[in-house]
Amino acid sequence: MPGDDVLLTGHDLVLAYHEQVVVDGVSLTLGAGTVTALVGPNGSGKSTLLRSLARLHRPRGGAVQLGDRAVWGANALSGKEFAHRVTLLTQHRPTPAGVSVRDVVSYGRYPYRSGWRGVDTGGSAAIRRAMDLTGVAEMAERGVDELSGGELQRVWLASCLAQQTAVLLLDEPTNHLDLRYQVEILDVVRDLADEGVAVGVVLHDLDQAAMIADEAVLLSEGRIVASGGVGRVLTTEHLSPAYGVTVHVANDPVTGAIHCRPLGRHAPRPA
Repeated sequence: MPGDDVLLTGHDLVLAYHEQVVVDGVSLTLGAGTVTALVGPNGSGKSTLLRSLARLHRPRGGAVQLGDRAVWGANALSGKEFAHRVTLLTQHRPTPAGVSVRDVVSYGRYPYRSGWRGVDTGGSAAIRRAMDLTGVAEMAERGVDELSGGELQRVWLASCLAQQTAVLLLDEPTNHLDLRYQVEILDVVRDLADEGVAVGVVLHDLDQAAMIADEAVLLSEGRIVASGGVGRVLTTEHLSPAYGVTVHVANDPVTGAIHCRPLGRHAPRPA
């Protein structure tokens, strides 16, 4: 539940696909009440790192811990114990035919169902709240195979929120969403962290990371380039070599937040 004194930690993680190492010696911690943004170019290992923290990609080296419990190996948390405390919104999800929005959101309640009838005390309230937060309540009875990509994205996010975990892992949650829902979903993420949830989120939009994150981890070629407070990580000195293009960083004159602008060959240069 949100508010648990829980840390999800990766220690010296080495992650590989067959013989190809894609994350090499990375350590990070997700703390309660904190949004940690994983940023970096394509192929830098962000999504693989998130999947390992979610117990979906077994490390070749290093360890993942949830509080003082191991996530992999001997005496590790069971799958159900882990699902009570950690959930992941992945980039690639199925579109089941003949299933309603409400049914998909209810999938998030599977760790709580017990007995042969699948009794889930509190499940209905959790499902309603998750649908309200993500703006999908009005489409509750629609089939998910009738939805647009952005609508489906919000439905799967609602399923994660219905799980009511202390740790929320999100892989590009604003993908496919229009501007309104990008802003609203990011606001929900920030609100959840302010309620005590530990959030780890992969974002390609650096301005979105600056808007909601407390901490940032910048990855390049499977290694950490910089980590810490957003203002210390999202700098021209760190971002430009990591992305291979000049990135101008300044404070937005309207919001005061960090604004990151990549400069192509035809872009006017700042004075």
